[in-house]
Amino acid sequence: QVQLVESGGGLVQAGDSLRLSCTASGRTFSSYAMGWFRQAPGKEREFVVRIRWSDGSTDYADSVKGRFRISRDNAQNTVYLQMNSLRPEDTALYYCAATKFSAAWWQSRMYDYWGQGTQVTVSS
Repeated sequence: QVQLVESGGGLVQAGDSLRLSCTASGRTFSSYAMGWFRQAPGKEREFVVRIRWSDGSTDYADSVKGRFRISRDNAQNTVYLQMNSLRPEDTALYYCAATKFSAAWWQSRMYDYWGQGTQVTVSS
């Protein structure tokens, strides 16, 4: 049974930092890419960043470039999202997801597995 478990969300002030974690289990993810998406109330789920397990290559949404950084720990099967200089518009439920597809990786429909989400709230 595949599981993705996120943690690390919370309530912070604008300009603060948070680090989210996503631990994967239940299968081998070496050929997969892991992504973070977020969804704010009343809005569609949007792509944030992804990382390939195999080579660590990354892709970021423009809205988070320079502020967020994704990394992985292969031994722990864990992906981290370091979020710096947080803004109120970063407030959302953040989801970890896994995909075996290399195309259209910014689209949530390409992801096979999803975590339950962790809430990030940034106050102004």
